[in-house]
Amino acid sequence: MPLTPLLIWGLIFIGSLALLVKGADWFVESAERVGLALKISPFVIGVTIVALGTSFPELASALAAVLKEAYIINGTVIDPSEIVVANVVGSNIANILLVVGLAAIATKSFLAVRRSLIDIDLPLLASITVLFVFILWDGVITRAEGILLLVAFLVYLLYTIFQRQVGSEKPLPEEMPTGEIFEVLPSRADRRRAKKPVEKFNSKVFFFLILGAVCLVIGANFLIDSVMKLSEILQIGVSVIAIFAVALGTSLPELVVSIRAATQKKYEIALGNIFGSNVFNVLLVIGIPALIKPLKVDAITFEIGFPFMVIATVLLIISGITRRISVWEGSMFLVIYVLFVARLFNWF
Repeated sequence: MPLTPLLIWGLIFIGSLALLVKGADWFVESAERVGLALKISPFVIGVTIVALGTSFPELASALAAVLKEAYIINGTVIDPSEIVVANVVGSNIANILLVVGLAAIATKSFLAVRRSLIDIDLPLLASITVLFVFILWDGVITRAEGILLLVAFLVYLLYTIFQRQVGSEKPLPEEMPTGEIFEVLPSRADRRRAKKPVEKFNSKVFFFLILGAVCLVIGANFLIDSVMKLSEILQIGVSVIAIFAVALGTSLPELVVSIRAATQKKYEIALGNIFGSNVFNVLLVIGIPALIKPLKVDAITFEIGFPFMVIATVLLIISGITRRISVWEGSMFLVIYVLFVARLFNWF
């Protein structure tokens, strides 16, 4: 195995992933400021721009993948569009098993599941997962199915906005698990808005908005190129790299947000971040690229990744219904994630 090309493309992979994640961060923060300056409701911004923000790396890499041409390695045709579904499946697995698992352990007690998550987010996540099962079953995602996913996203968005505006966002005493004291702390963004209630347009905001978009484009393109080159050098499928390494890297924003929120006892943020990201991944990150061209589902993603994603989602729903995700459940999630990685690389 040639070490020099492996090292070079490995560094390009890491660098492009970092650029992708940081570009998404800049873009989302700047877009949020522009929205506030245009007097868009902070709530609407929260459930659209901010919620979508953690899925921007997956979306950017998915769009870059479908725009790449298929290529041949050792007589085998490799379609970069396989990366799209593999990345989403791997990212959703990592979000639940790795991120929720580590967040639960970080609390040193348990993650409390608020009533609104049970009433709204759990049923929506379950419904969207069932829809995803039917769409993936034939091994290809067509343009018509992409349209169906985008329509489902609009329904999800409108339903979420309506339900959260109707329901109270303040935790009620009867909604809290017995014996637990919840500390509701204002976020850094909330404190910033409290000090500066009116955002104003300025060159710095637009600079970082454009810089974030440029970083997303450059990072996504180099990420897909590096995945294909590493696949060729290591003689493994692009889907294996996408479902593990790319998915793990693009899940870093969720990991940081959820663990930080869990340690501050902001349990709804810690879990809501995961619910929202997984829903956005399925509906948008697959729906939009599918409009450009049909997406293929490779054997590894279908036979290994897909079952683990369904199992992880079912476990999250069961744990959510019990109103708390304990440390031992978080540890179990991590063990299952290790088993997923071991099965992915054919270690058993």
